[in-house]
Amino acid sequence: MDNNNKKEVGPKPKKKLNSWWKVALIALIAGLIGGGVAYGAGNFISNGFSTSSSSVPSGSSKAGGTKVNQSNVKGSSQSTKAFNQVKSSVVSVINLQAQSSSGDSLTGMFGQSSSSDSSSSNSALEAASEGSGVIYKKNGNTAYVVTNNHVVSGSSKLEVILSSGKKINAKIVGTDATTDLAVLKINAANVSTVASFGNSNQIEAGQSVLAIGSPLGSDYATSVTEGIISAKKRTVQVQDNSGSTTGNASVIQTDAAINPGNSGGPLINLAGQVIGINSMKLSSDEEGTSVEGMGFSIPSNEVVSVINQLVKNGKITRPALGIELVGLDNISAAQQKSILKVPSSVTKGIVVMKILSPSAAGNAGLKKYDVITELDGEKVTDEAKLKDALYKHKIGDSVSVKYYRGGDLKTATIKLSESTSSLSSESSSE
Repeated sequence: MDNNNKKEVGPKPKKKLNSWWKVALIALIAGLIGGGVAYGAGNFISNGFSTSSSSVPSGSSKAGGTKVNQSNVKGSSQSTKAFNQVKSSVVSVINLQAQSSSGDSLTGMFGQSSSSDSSSSNSALEAASEGSGVIYKKNGNTAYVVTNNHVVSGSSKLEVILSSGKKINAKIVGTDATTDLAVLKINAANVSTVASFGNSNQIEAGQSVLAIGSPLGSDYATSVTEGIISAKKRTVQVQDNSGSTTGNASVIQTDAAINPGNSGGPLINLAGQVIGINSMKLSSDEEGTSVEGMGFSIPSNEVVSVINQLVKNGKITRPALGIELVGLDNISAAQQKSILKVPSSVTKGIVVMKILSPSAAGNAGLKKYDVITELDGEKVTDEAKLKDALYKHKIGDSVSVKYYRGGDLKTATIKLSESTSSLSSESSSE
């Protein structure tokens, strides 16, 4: 995510020495502060409230021993059982990219060179970032991993580190920037566990969930955090690694800690089922106010639909209306009345801001400032609802729409066309 939106997404840049230095520094500062507080408090108590008996008792110290007792926690918690069920299917994903370097640095240091080395630049693959993934299927010698598109974006080569620590090569099956999902395939020889998906439509706010992955990279592989589902559906902007907006997504909000490197890992319920793929977190708002506990995961039902198409076709082909749009609730009441002229009873819908080219909606007669309130019999209250209704159809299908133009309710039949890169813009488009 870009700095303006303050959304942090997963891959962790490979700066391990820097990270360890910061950890050591923080630990040192914390130790100094702790020691200072304890020392000051001790002096205050000693100086202000001294007692007559302050000498250390004499005699044997043999009675000062202790022992480790049996833990009073019996059995495994539901969280532990769920984690153990899934942990072996969670992997780290290493994104290797070409790094250009001129000559041999060791040779240069010692003043040695050759005519062939000095005139050429060597290209090497280095780890550019790390993310997470989860193995969801094993078929013969092949196992399939789902992760985020932004985890694998720009890679020259991919490696996967299994929960056992074994590193193996991975290959991209297909990617989808719109949903930020990707499917990889690996050799299944060392794969013993695959995860299963639960129905994300059946989740409820307040349910306990676990996030598993590699925060800050594979040094912390298979880390688990616990939280709850904060909201079943939130609409957030999806951006690629360059900061370009690829559209809006309907996601699960959770307060389970999701950090850089967790991207692509699973969000699971206490039955050990994957209900989401962790994708991003919000660290602060546009005014710079810091926030905690706002992580977002792609719902499992959408994940399954997308990855099945990626395995089958290597890409996702979607129907489109061919419009730029904005939610009606983002338009001021004054402009709704003066420009859109919608009835005061209409408070939810999608406003057509521009007819793109090509445009299925334009071919059906829709124009700028039309307000779409229904598609194929389903109420359209926001962009997420529009996508839900639209993506149930195939390219070439005809769908009916209801929309307001001025104060009049109209209907039209739209023959859906294929979405193309030409429909992308700074505004949301469908």
